[in-house]
Parts: sequence; structure tokens; C-alpha cells
Amino acid sequence: MNIFTNIIAKELQLAEKRIENTLELLEEGCTIPFISRYRKERTGALDEMQISEICDMNNKLKEIAKRKETVIRTITEQGKMTPELQQRLDLCWDATVLEDIYQPYKPKRRTRAQTARENGLEPLAITIRMQKDCNPRSTARRYINANVKDEEAAIKGAMDIIAENISEDEKARNTLRRAFKREATITAKVVKAKAETDEAAKYSDYFDFSEPLRRCSSHRLLAIRRAEADGILRVSISPDDEGCLEDLKRIYLRGNNECTHIMEEAVHDAYKRLLKPSIETEFAALSKEKADKEAISVFAENLRQLLLSAPLGQKRVMGIDPGFRTGCKTVCLDSEGNLLHHDVIYPNPPHNDCKRAATIIGNMIKDYAIEAIAIGNGTASRETEGFIKKLNSTKDVQVFVVSEDGASVYSASQIAREEFPNEDVTVRGAVSIGRRLMDPMAELVKIDPKSIGIGQYQHDVDQSLLKKALDMTIESCVNSVGVNLNTASRHLLTHISGLGPALAQNIVNYRNENGAFRSRAQLKKVPRLGPMAFEQCAGFLRIPGARNPLDNSAVHPESYGIVEQMAKDCHCTVGELIADKSKRQSIDLKKYINGTVGMPTITDIMKELDKPGRDPREQLTEFAFSEHVHTIDDLEEEMVLPGIVTNITNFGAFVDIGVHQDGLIHISQLSDRYISDPTSAVKLHQHLNVKVIGIDRKRNRISLSRKGVE
Repeated sequence: MNIFTNIIAKELQLAEKRIENTLELLEEGCTIPFISRYRKERTGALDEMQISEICDMNNKLKEIAKRKETVIRTITEQGKMTPELQQRLDLCWDATVLEDIYQPYKPKRRTRAQTARENGLEPLAITIRMQKDCNPRSTARRYINANVKDEEAAIKGAMDIIAENISEDEKARNTLRRAFKREATITAKVVKAKAETDEAAKYSDYFDFSEPLRRCSSHRLLAIRRAEADGILRVSISPDDEGCLEDLKRIYLRGNNECTHIMEEAVHDAYKRLLKPSIETEFAALSKEKADKEAISVFAENLRQLLLSAPLGQKRVMGIDPGFRTGCKTVCLDSEGNLLHHDVIYPNPPHNDCKRAATIIGNMIKDYAIEAIAIGNGTASRETEGFIKKLNSTKDVQVFVVSEDGASVYSASQIAREEFPNEDVTVRGAVSIGRRLMDPMAELVKIDPKSIGIGQYQHDVDQSLLKKALDMTIESCVNSVGVNLNTASRHLLTHISGLGPALAQNIVNYRNENGAFRSRAQLKKVPRLGPMAFEQCAGFLRIPGARNPLDNSAVHPESYGIVEQMAKDCHCTVGELIADKSKRQSIDLKKYINGTVGMPTITDIMKELDKPGRDPREQLTEFAFSEHVHTIDDLEEEMVLPGIVTNITNFGAFVDIGVHQDGLIHISQLSDRYISDPTSAVKLHQHLNVKVIGIDRKRNRISLSRKGVE
């Protein structure tokens, strides 16, 4: 049994067997999507989030175990290890407690206390700390030597030793931690030299800021820390100093004599010089870590919703990257996203060449059988949309406005250069806009999520944690939807369970050399794609039109035998079983349960047979902004307008209402009822009606509300 099983089980309140089996699967190299989808019997149907938590805790405990080895070795080499200390270390699995135990033994830079010990003042420190009713100054005279010039110097050195001992005492550190947790206040003050700068203006809310740390929201804390890093604010975290000192005095002071008075001074010194700065640093890191996790969680959820946005599907699409002076880059794509043709039209100012633009659009729609048009939502978007919708040639064509965040990043990327080596960045950007309409996920996986315009303070949070969360989100989304094995790009295949960049490229190479895959079994012929990789990836890859209809479903090849037996028992083929609901309803599911296959797997198989290969994403719907509002100057308070949610943060949601500046619905305005999480009220790219409740034209800010709005 894994040595961490019991610890993880207690922490997550899950049965040890479920934890043990999950850890075994992870050790075998199984991915989280695969375990969650195809190993429910072994895990007790744990979901991806629970499996991820188990994985994270296991890795964290491994790190603590490695740190313990260093701690034990260091203390042993010092000759200070005792059976009691060894036992404490063996039983300790809390990183903070481990560091507290190690504190007195940790190698340090030269300290005042260390110098005092070398000068022979440790016995004097022990005498003072005992607080016996004696004359400490006469006692101190015995310790005067070449390095200790008088009794004052001796007492000062002894106090340094006492202060360091207190700062390393677990009792003192935990006392102070409780105070920080209970009552610490975070305070920010503007650096006077920066107060009048343009850079500082956006942080003006924090020029004289104070709030209990436990109430400081993640977005405020991250804003404050960013301003601190930019040299605009000075930030501190502090509890009630007097209260903390009284707590420490109760621990260390007894009696009322001269030694007690010296001890009191040492307690003050320990608190102000050593303890408080140390615990403040600890809480600054903890609060930042907590804020990072919240911000990363928001970012990951936004990315999940964005990746799972409704796709138009395989239709012939025109993509338009709108503009004024430089014109609108226009491309035509076939149903698989391949570039067929591109041109530039100039229907907007200063050219206003609407007649020629109309002719070009009409010809392209006819020549390339265009079924839908995607228009980027950037500069000149509203003007271009209005022009396109007025054309006779577009009356039978669906028109959509598509987010172009990150399209410019893609167009200049190595991926875009590989896909379109002979086209410039403007054409690549228009292609990306068109493809996003067809399948947002397939296109967005090519772009760094931090460039897509979602989340908050993504550049200020722990970048390794952010990358891990976003990578996991992409992997989860791609595998939950599944991909077409014969059309998926290398970049999309990379995120499929068990693959990665090298195998994804090998699949594409095999497809190019041998033609379309006709069965999942053919994957075994792909170079370097062994049995383990096949097991992990096969269930997430779809082959529409395959000879075996199960190859276009989420039924794993390892379960084909079960479905085939069901069909045999129903006296029909697998295809007929899928097509005939009455046959499926007549099946006694319990008959197919055995030692390795339980009801969870059988239930999943039946759900998949109901709608094999069905895309779990919602259907795409058309949307239109108000025809009467185009700029912020057209807005008036109390207007009710249609909008699209473009970003969600902890403090609210941003909505595009078609004026080239998103408005903010503060969390307090998101619902008629109280909510603590904006994602419980709105979803990314949701179409909704909002009321304008505030317009700050000087700062280009728009305040919106959903309260009382249908």
C-alpha cells in the first residue's frame, strides 16, 4: 500500500481503497481523463477534480518526504538527533510544522546570537531565562573577556541568544500565527514620489488602504501586490502588536525581578526583530498563494467555458478580420477549415468602397458555397457587420461576430507559419477567426491561454501553477468532447490522453502517408504508439463513417466485446442495436457485469449507444447587438441592451454591448438574489440583456446591471 494512502484518505474523506487504486493507476501512467472515464470500478467513480486532488496531495507528500530526509540528515550530522525528535519527524507530514521543528537546527547566516554563543554567553542566557531572584549584572561580570568588554555587553549578548531561542520556539511561532490569522490587517500606502504619475492612477483606490487580511479579496490583494512590485505602494501585514506581546509575555515571563525585566526586553526584541517579520513573510506568501489559487481557478473555469463554446460544425465559412484604413481581410474556408481563397475589401471609412466590396463578397459566397460568415469583434466590427447584413447575397447566410482575442498572437506564431508558410499575418488572422466559428476548441488550443483575454491578473500569479491548471483544463475539455481522428490537427491531438506532441505528429504523418483511418485498431500501426498509449487514447478518438460504428463513439475498444455480446443476445448487429431503442431497453444490464466490468461501465456504454459520437457542446445561436448603439457616446443610463459575456472575474462579469468597450456587471448587480460566485449567475459567451446604470466617458468605463432585467 502507498505510504500516503491513509493521510490522503483522511484529508479528502474518501475510502482508502479508492485512494490506493487511484494512486496505482497514476503510477502505471494512466491519465486523469482516462481514469475518470474508463476506470470507475477501481476508483469508485471519482471525477477528474477528485483524482487531480489525490495526485496533487501525493506529489506534495513526496516533496515533504524528500525534505524530511534533508532535515534528518542535517540534525544527525550535528549530533543532536534524539529518539523523541526522530519520532516527531517520522510522524510529521505538515510542511510548516516540519520547518518549525527544523528551525533551531537549520544552518543560518552568522547571527548576533551565534556570536554571543561563541563569546561564551550561553550559560548567562540560561540563568536569565530561569528568572531566579539574583543579581544578573554581578553574574554577568563573570563573562567579561576579550570579546565582551563589560557587563552591559554580556547581558546584551545573552538577550540576543534568548531572543533567537524564542523566535525558534514552536509555541511562540504558533501563538503569533493564531494572532495573524485572527486579526492581521493588510495596509497599503502610496510612495509619495509616484503618487502623481499616470502609472499610479489605476491604483488610486489603494493609496491609503487598510483591511483585515482574511477579508481581502483575491483581486484586491493581487492588485496591491502588483503595485508594490511596481514601486507604487508600500505594503505591510500586521496584527495587534500589543496583544501579541502580551500573549508572548504570558508564555515566557514569570516572577517580578531583574531577570524578568531583562527577559521582557528580550521578548520585545524577539517579536519585533525576528518573529513578526518572519510570520509576516509567511502570511504574505500564504495570502498570495490563496489569491493565486482563486485567480487561477477563475481563469481555468473561463478557459473551460471558452473551449466548450458551441461550434458551428463542418460548414463552409467566410472569415473577416475587419478594419478601417487597411481594409477587411476576407478568407474562404472549406468545411474542414482549409484555406480556399482570400481577398481584401474596403467598405468602411476612409475608403467607403461598398460597391466593389459587395461584388467581391457576393462572388465569393457563390463561388465557394459559403454557408456562414464569421466577423472578428475588434476595430470596425460593428460597421463591417452592418455592411455584410445589408447585402442581398448574405440573406441566406448566417452571420456571427466572433471573439478575435489571441488571433494576432496565433497569426505571428510558429504554428501559423507552419500551416500557412506562403501567407502573411493578416490572412492567417482571418483564417483563425473563421475556424473559431467552426470549432472554437480546435483553434484555441493553438494559442497561449494567457493571450485569449480571459481571467484576471494572470501575469501576477504563480506561473507554474497557472500553466498546470490551464494544461489540465485543456486536456479535460479536449477529451470530454473527443476529436475526429481523420481531421484533428497535431495541436489538438497533442492534448488527447496518452499522446503528446511526438505521437500526435506520428499520427498525422501516418494519416498523410496512408490516407484516412478506417478503424481505431489501425492506430496500433502508428510508429511508437504502443499498447499503453493505445489504451489511453483510443476511447477519445472518433472515426465518423467507420465500418464499426463503435469507432465513432466513446465506448472504449476494451468494451467492444460487451456490446457485441449484447447485440448477439438481441439477435442483431451492433449497428442495429444502436439504431433500435426498443432493443436496447430490453437488455438486462446485470447480465454483463463480471469481475472487472461493473454497473458504472455498463451504464456509460448504454448512454453512449443512445447518442454515439454526440458532441456534448451546446448548439450555436445567432446574436445581434442593438442597431441604435455603436459607441459609448450613444449610451444613456437605464438603456436595456443585448450583450455577450466576454470575461468573468471574482468581482463580476464583463459584457460586450457593441461599443468597443466592455461594460462591467459588478457581482452585486448580477442577480436579484445574493450570490458569492459570478459563475453561478453567468457563463462565458452567454447572450443576455443588461441595463446601463453608469457611464464614465472620461475613463471609458461602463457600469451594467441585470437586476430587474428580463
